[in-house]
Amino acid sequence: MSGSGELPPTRHIVWDWNGTLLADNEAVVASVNAVCAAYGVEPVDLAGWRAVFGRPLRGAYERVLGRELDQRDWRAIDRIYHDTYRRSLHTCELAADAPHALREWRERGGSQSLLSMFFHDELVPLVERFGLGPVFGRIDGLRDSDVGGSKAAFLGAHLRSLELEPAETAVIGDVVDDAHAAEEVGARCVLVATGVMSREALENTGSPVADSLREAVTRLTAAVVL
Repeated sequence: MSGSGELPPTRHIVWDWNGTLLADNEAVVASVNAVCAAYGVEPVDLAGWRAVFGRPLRGAYERVLGRELDQRDWRAIDRIYHDTYRRSLHTCELAADAPHALREWRERGGSQSLLSMFFHDELVPLVERFGLGPVFGRIDGLRDSDVGGSKAAFLGAHLRSLELEPAETAVIGDVVDDAHAAEEVGARCVLVATGVMSREALENTGSPVADSLREAVTRLTAAVVL
């Protein structure tokens, strides 16, 4: 870092998976609507889910279903959602510009890794299905022992495993959790308005918001150290 207080350049990107590199909005909405059907509620579209989506997630479902949810409800919702999502995964593809964005960052000399709050044992085969395993220096999802908690804790452990300085790292994700995690550990963040969270909610984090992965990478390329 220079004596002027200038931030160090970004050397590494930690990518999010669902809604960022993986274009899974249709699978998400289908899974939410499976929950709606189970509770006798009219289905929602992507705009409708974006309008209510937020953390804690239970609150989003309470707004969609129009009722308070107890722990028994929440267990049922979690099962219905994930069963439907898994059945829909085969229909999901990478975001259209994901290969270009990943390649561009690598060609500019930057390193990259993947951190997802999806289950690790399911995440890795899915990443391999798209031939992306060699792209990432590390892939981390939720292990069996991981229950809840802030994404910041997972991000901190991820960076320590890679022996990376947070100040030289940027997170690219699609939800406010990504921005909060990055801020907590001292990393940068660029959000993409391609997932299930409204642009307004993303902008309220104060992080830059891009309309595509290529735009997100472009915001970082000028700072990469070759």
